[in-house]
Amino acid sequence: MTERSLFARAMLKERKDILLSILGGFLAGIAGVVLFSASGYLIAKTVFVPPLYTLILLTSLVKLLGLARAASRYGERLFSHRATFSLLSRLRTDFFARLVPLAPGILTRTRSGDLLARIVGDIESLQFYFLRVAYPPIIVVSVFLATMLFASFFSIWIALLLVLGMLLTAFAVPAFVRIGQRRTDGRVRRRRADLSAETTELLRGFVDLKVYGRLKQREQDLLAASGELTEAQQSDALHLLRGQSLHAFVTFFVSWGVLVLGAFLIADGQMAGVFLAMLIMASMTVFDESAAMATLPAYKRDSAFAARRLGETFADGEADGAAGANAIGEASAEGSSGAVPAAAHKRGAAVAVELDGVGFRYAEDWRPVLSGVTLRFDAGSKTAIIGPSGSGKTSILELILKLHAPTEGEISLNGAPLGDLDAEDLWREANVVLQAGHFFRGTIRDNLLLADESIGDDELRRVLAQVDLPDKRPEDPVLEKGENLSDGEKQRLAVARALLKNGRLWLLDEPTSALDYVTERRVIEALLDRAEGDTLIMVCHRLAGLERMDRIVVVDRGSVVESGTYAELMRSEGYFYAMKQIERQMIGSTDDLAG
Repeated sequence: MTERSLFARAMLKERKDILLSILGGFLAGIAGVVLFSASGYLIAKTVFVPPLYTLILLTSLVKLLGLARAASRYGERLFSHRATFSLLSRLRTDFFARLVPLAPGILTRTRSGDLLARIVGDIESLQFYFLRVAYPPIIVVSVFLATMLFASFFSIWIALLLVLGMLLTAFAVPAFVRIGQRRTDGRVRRRRADLSAETTELLRGFVDLKVYGRLKQREQDLLAASGELTEAQQSDALHLLRGQSLHAFVTFFVSWGVLVLGAFLIADGQMAGVFLAMLIMASMTVFDESAAMATLPAYKRDSAFAARRLGETFADGEADGAAGANAIGEASAEGSSGAVPAAAHKRGAAVAVELDGVGFRYAEDWRPVLSGVTLRFDAGSKTAIIGPSGSGKTSILELILKLHAPTEGEISLNGAPLGDLDAEDLWREANVVLQAGHFFRGTIRDNLLLADESIGDDELRRVLAQVDLPDKRPEDPVLEKGENLSDGEKQRLAVARALLKNGRLWLLDEPTSALDYVTERRVIEALLDRAEGDTLIMVCHRLAGLERMDRIVVVDRGSVVESGTYAELMRSEGYFYAMKQIERQMIGSTDDLAG
């Protein structure tokens, strides 16, 4: 992905403002050159004591040119900046539209601080592409050509000298600056991303770092990253300063050349002396328009690097199997009729889920998370998925939710392939409790009303009582990430969220792992009562209370090793039976210690 490809479509949509800004810049540049040329000619002409009407005309021309230059420059700034902000808005919208379907897979691969740097810093860098990269060469070439045409009426040699000056300032100086910057190409962006990632991890893990005595080391790492960023910025600024200094040198060199060459031409009788001041002023003014060329390589490099990083974001996401989700998300955004909303499949009825030979692995991992999983969850059934940590239980739920795409096999809901369903409609129709639910800064009411803002406080209090939180009130504050809540309270509030939704598919990932046995049983009972007649799939580690489940699926190392009712698995004395015996022994030992 290049900056040209990112901007091509957006610039076409803003072509009116872009064309008006180019016209305004050209008129302002020409008005400036003619203004100072007329001023030089006026000063030289006064030496010969011209008629009064000549001085009046020249003075009036200078004033009119000054007004024209100011008006043109204002128009150029107005339209160019409006086009830039509109382009930036389109880039942000397009980036987020393409990024959303890649979550959360992209979050497991990309550090959140680095992703934040791309979302904010890299997109912000692209705002300068039009103003500092695409726009200056157009204005420089057009104004220089007009000035050279003007100068050729008085001396072809001075016009050729201006051609030389244009080639030096428009091409040679930027090339020299670009060569000097190759060693530090993208260095500032990478260092800024590293600093953002280090800062994010330090803030998020502050408590753990302090408890384990690693805070000082992390602070040193953060200071080192900050120092590297400062060094990279200083190096960049030095290269930029060299380019500006070289541009100033070329400007004065060419102006000095015009003075020497003009003096020679006057002495040789090839040009009238009254035009010398005019041509010198014209040469000095026209180079003001090319000053932006000295900084163009820096902005060009930043834009190219930022565009490349943004392109890598989507390329990596597609490599992780998120391309299918991306395509579905785009189809939904464009209103494509090809995507089948989940609501269209027996809305109001329980959902049947089927996995047929499903396999899944992360792109960077050679080991499969799931391998050849074939399961059917009948509509209205209650199923518990158990197994040791890392066996792939959570991955089954994430695949059903389209958070990832299976690398092999197929998943269907009510007979419809999951790939044909709209992801957002699916999430809207499912009651989900994940292992790590996020809580936003605000109140309990704010966090419970994510699904339906019309629910009243009486209903909220009823649900809080169902999840064994009778002392909590809807207006109680919640800090960022739920810092003032215990893990058990977070889980019960997450369950309360699910209870407030009206979906017929329940996907629960260890919803009570942080609760004691008594509270856990109450919450599970509330869930099963609320989900009566619905399809419920629950991942759990604890084996207590599974007698009410229609089926228990045992997963180990990514494969299904046992499946059946509680009584069937206990009679078979297999994997589940062994796990149940171990749990009973542990509970008995705990009771003995308590006694």
